[in-house]
Amino acid sequence: MSIKRVCVFCGSSAGNKSTFTDETRALGKRLTEQNIELVYGGGSVGLMNVIANTVLTYGGKAHGVIPDHLLQREVGHNNLTALHVTDSMHERKAMMAELSDAFIALPGGYGTLEELMEAITWLQLQIHTKPVILYNIDGYYDKLIDFIEHATDSGFIDGNNKTLLHSVDTLDECMSRLGF
Repeated sequence: MSIKRVCVFCGSSAGNKSTFTDETRALGKRLTEQNIELVYGGGSVGLMNVIANTVLTYGGKAHGVIPDHLLQREVGHNNLTALHVTDSMHERKAMMAELSDAFIALPGGYGTLEELMEAITWLQLQIHTKPVILYNIDGYYDKLIDFIEHATDSGFIDGNNKTLLHSVDTLDECMSRLGF
């Protein structure tokens, strides 16, 4: 599969470590260098703003998808290649998946986790066959990775399904998972 667009799930906050912002910028630059378009949550705040602005700064294309009720709350990004406004969060996630060839989860909160879990569940259920990558910047997802191991050991995640989520610690590993 040729990767042309990647959906990046990430926080509406920048977090409290500069490495989160630095690595998000590096990812945005690398995606642009590989002519990969960005699909993301459409906001102009937090890591969402960082990834979108980086892609745009380096001449790439950024497609935002935001539900109408969050348009004002998250301050929808006004300078994107395209901003799609949906009626609901469900439509947002479906459109993000439809527009993308792969998924990357960067640090974030409940929304990022929910989007990641839905993408990996859809892969498990064979609703899609797209790569799902957990970019574990500065060990942010270590406890989630431990939990997935615990759930596997406890018999709730099949060993084969555990391997559907690709956890990476570096940008080079992330790009390699995308085939670059």
